[in-house]
Amino acid sequence: MPFEVLQDELNTRAAQGLLRHRYELQSAQGTCVKVNGKPTLSFSSNDYLGLAYHPQLLAALQAGTQQYGLGAGASHLVSGHFSAHQELEQALAEFVGKPAALLFSSGYLANLGAVQALIGRNDRIFADKLNHASLNDAMLLSRAQVHRYRHNDRAHLAQLLGQPNSGRKLVITDAVFSMDGDLAPLPEILALCEQHDAWLLVDDAHGFGILGEQGRGSLFHHRNSFCPTSPRIIYMATLGKAAGVSGAFIAAEQVVIDTLVQNARSYIYTTASPPALSCAVLASLRFLQKEEWRRAQLWKLVAQLRAGLAGLPWVLMHSDTPIQPLLVGNNNAAVALSEGLRARGIWVPAIRPPTVPQGTARLRISLSAAHSEQDVAQLISALHELAH
Repeated sequence: MPFEVLQDELNTRAAQGLLRHRYELQSAQGTCVKVNGKPTLSFSSNDYLGLAYHPQLLAALQAGTQQYGLGAGASHLVSGHFSAHQELEQALAEFVGKPAALLFSSGYLANLGAVQALIGRNDRIFADKLNHASLNDAMLLSRAQVHRYRHNDRAHLAQLLGQPNSGRKLVITDAVFSMDGDLAPLPEILALCEQHDAWLLVDDAHGFGILGEQGRGSLFHHRNSFCPTSPRIIYMATLGKAAGVSGAFIAAEQVVIDTLVQNARSYIYTTASPPALSCAVLASLRFLQKEEWRRAQLWKLVAQLRAGLAGLPWVLMHSDTPIQPLLVGNNNAAVALSEGLRARGIWVPAIRPPTVPQGTARLRISLSAAHSEQDVAQLISALHELAH
């Protein structure tokens, strides 16, 4: 029976320490959550600024549902594009310094749609080897010729870009790598794109809201060394992490956005997100702009964590972001360490291949501005206890 083959594959994954599990939350997202019926201190969420349960965002969502209802009812190009969507697209474009923006239901759909709409069979894509799965899937679906360069290796990228070719060229990279927490060298990559006449698609899912002035993202984090408004840059960011809500957007030159409206299949053939969510994101943008203390709290907690985890048998990888990966190596050992923390009421997920390379299983510690110094101290104490 075909089911026996599937079960054998699942059994193999389990033996290798690679079987994934879901945990059921019975509370709102936050630093203290109820998981499978138990109160838990969470270091597992991408809610970096603690906005996912903010009362003013909830109020904006409720007001939006009163005005627009629940579902959008259709795709944007049929009858599902509401004034709230339009207002949010204009606000996001202005916030990140681009002429226009386009909303998508998720970052995955945004990356699929943008790459597929702009690049085809006769073109070339140059991709960092540690890019997010959505970028990897997008480049494969585009049918373009794919070149993968070593992680953050500018010399390797330059070598690949310098090879003779015809057609369009697109460099794609995460801005903040979601499992390592390190940053792409965007100024140097943009310089190579200028030199070789290529576009640059930047996935800033984990930088938007926390990096740069007012949380305007990774482009503005580097603004002293390059132009964040370069027309070559096609910018993608998600709205369900630091912004605390849901969805994603692409911001770029008007002609790029117009092309996506016409050709991006994941935009054309998807029901639009509920317009009330756009009302909540508009409220969230105001917090990103005016509440600098949230980002200041993040960096304070990052420093506390890094100092407190010195001397452990596991390596805390370099990261200047709220993503703090603790490298364990062995899959089963990473799972055991995660379960040891869970037994102490602390939730830090174990990340294993294929999400990360073989032999680099890790705990992915995610900090939030909603964490306290006492929360971080509790995690530090538990890890030292488990180490000994």
